[in-house]
Amino acid sequence: MKFNPERMAFGRHGTFAVRYAWLPKGFQAISENRDVFESDDATVTLGIGKNMVSAIKYWLHACRMIDPVFNIPTDMGKALLSEEGFDPYLEDDATIWLLHWLLATNAELATSWFWFFNRFHKPEFTGQEIGTALADFVNDKIVNKKKPALATLSNDSGLIPRMYTQSTGNTRTSIEDALDSPFSVLKLITQNAGGRGRGYQSLPMARPDLPLGVVGFAVCEMFEMKQTSVIPTEDLMYSKDNYPAIGSVFRLTENDLITKLENLVEFIPGILDMRDTAGQHQIYLLGTIDAIEFLTKHYENS
Repeated sequence: MKFNPERMAFGRHGTFAVRYAWLPKGFQAISENRDVFESDDATVTLGIGKNMVSAIKYWLHACRMIDPVFNIPTDMGKALLSEEGFDPYLEDDATIWLLHWLLATNAELATSWFWFFNRFHKPEFTGQEIGTALADFVNDKIVNKKKPALATLSNDSGLIPRMYTQSTGNTRTSIEDALDSPFSVLKLITQNAGGRGRGYQSLPMARPDLPLGVVGFAVCEMFEMKQTSVIPTEDLMYSKDNYPAIGSVFRLTENDLITKLENLVEFIPGILDMRDTAGQHQIYLLGTIDAIEFLTKHYENS
């Protein structure tokens, strides 16, 4: 969704990174009882500690699986995580790519994630540099209302690399903390090998494991966000005018994005087309389609 500086959220995860079982478990629980997270027996129902209940609820909101106002499953949530859904137990890596897109484009409820994947483009950085850059971004955007505490922003900036890097197997880390979040399999952030301090990389590269169905879904969402039928591929590569960008969110090279868009034209024929107008690549929406149809085709064939 489009970034709006009047509608931002920080630090609602309680410093807990999302875990593999949390989204399926939380979604199934709220599908049976919309008030499960407020009930006295939520910890028993979900099988977790009390301080994790609100974290699961937050991640379901941030990943767009449940509606943050009405606290009920969204259409996207039902399509993905219901018992009859595409992948209710997160067994297909395409689901993790999709959840990443849904999270990193949720500027309202996951502002730090939107910022990092759409606005922060340093290929190599430290945890301190992320924290400083996020604080600068917030100070620049929040003018007429109270700013979040630096500690809150620090929690967000520290959690992003924790969620996206794979565990190093440090024996001092508790088993619970060493559990990789599902997003670590995407390798969108990696730790510097043999470097001093906690250095990271988040580099644009070709990503052959990013499914076309997920890219098609993302392209359709971009058409819907922008309320248009033609988008320059440059606008899909780089975030402009407060919109997210597919190339930025998935850390793609320009060549890989163009290749994926060209392949997408044949994925579901008659819906999309790539054209070169006055030296500018553009993608056109030719017909009407529900974005979920691109996911349906992927999951039917996987």
